[in-house]
Amino acid sequence: MDLMAKATALVGGAMVLMRRMGAPRTPAFGRDPQIPQAKSQAIMTLKMPTARGWRGDEAPVPAPGLRVNAFARDLLHPRWIEVLPNGDVLVAEALQEASPPKTLLDRATQATMRRARALGVSANRISLWRDADGDGVAETREPFLENQRQPFGMALVGDTFYVGNTDGIVAFPYRPGASRIEGQGRRLVAFQPGGHWTRSLIASADGKRLYCGVGSLSNIGDHGMEAEEGRAAIWELDLDTGHARIFASGLRNPVGLAWEPVTGALWTVVNERDGLGDETPPDYLTSVREGGFYGWPFCYWGQTVDDRVPQDAGMVARALTPDYALGGHTASLGLCWMPAGTLPGFPDGMVIGQHGSWNRSTLSGYKLIFVPFEGGRPSGPARDILTGFLSPDEKFSYGRPVGVAIGPDRRSLLMADDVGDVIWRVSAA
Repeated sequence: MDLMAKATALVGGAMVLMRRMGAPRTPAFGRDPQIPQAKSQAIMTLKMPTARGWRGDEAPVPAPGLRVNAFARDLLHPRWIEVLPNGDVLVAEALQEASPPKTLLDRATQATMRRARALGVSANRISLWRDADGDGVAETREPFLENQRQPFGMALVGDTFYVGNTDGIVAFPYRPGASRIEGQGRRLVAFQPGGHWTRSLIASADGKRLYCGVGSLSNIGDHGMEAEEGRAAIWELDLDTGHARIFASGLRNPVGLAWEPVTGALWTVVNERDGLGDETPPDYLTSVREGGFYGWPFCYWGQTVDDRVPQDAGMVARALTPDYALGGHTASLGLCWMPAGTLPGFPDGMVIGQHGSWNRSTLSGYKLIFVPFEGGRPSGPARDILTGFLSPDEKFSYGRPVGVAIGPDRRSLLMADDVGDVIWRVSAA
């Protein structure tokens, strides 16, 4: 039996064991989630649907009262969206790149990810899409910025355009209405690539600071905490002085960032650790306090200790409890604030793109959801906006939600779909 066959057999055995143990019937969702007791897995569950994509007129299923159409097609793994003041829509096209596998599980994981179109050659570009007639479909496409290193987050502040590449934040001069940026840019902050590679960006309301999400290198500090230096954190960059510092830490993989306008607080969605069960611990949506520590890798959902990790009692005592659970391994990535009235029947709240699980016996996520807010806090159960990304038998994915943004008309949502290679637009029916 070759190495790949051995790895596949090991993974299959682990999946059978998980099914016998039984998956939780109730997702760990909301402000007071019921989180099952951890069950450490000797071999992590691998289950990811084969990427099929959309055919013909196929599309996601919108919630009642909504419609969906393709704003842009034929991208190459679109991940993140930035809408410029003039209505131009920028899309970061990037993909995780393979590193040399070290174990049988590494080989099995990479094979699974390639089948799901989650690993391969990255386009490393940002494309510009323009809907000049305002009909909700982009007519023109331009290569806005090329030859980047896994670009992800984007932010325009004044006449400077910032890009969150996997190895750092880069600044470029920008002219209003420009359809292309040339040059190498100016490196402001350097980050270590590898591991969780996305680097989301958001500017403060006054345009003086930039915030960046940097995920961990490993699952639970597997290579030691020195290798995790500067990671599993949200960074703050002072644009006047150039000084960068860690704003909040203990966040295993903070991806989407958004401002909540009532309190002015920064919020993020975080992908939690693997190998403890289908719903343990849940991914989460949380406000982010300056200097706050959120537990990784020592503990989760407050001060629940992960006994696989060498412990630090002082750090556990500091750990803050997140605000809102999003279900186990939903891979909640995209995040934006949606004001009331943007879509009919939806109040103020956060929109979240759930990319979908690859590491649980029953798949989760694979949809675009909405969490209502009142008084600056989550105020009720989540609602679906788009579903239908996954086949009923869980064998195929037609698409996978990632980044989300309010559309240029302020009456629609845009969502990146990195398996369907589409930017979907959601509006009133």
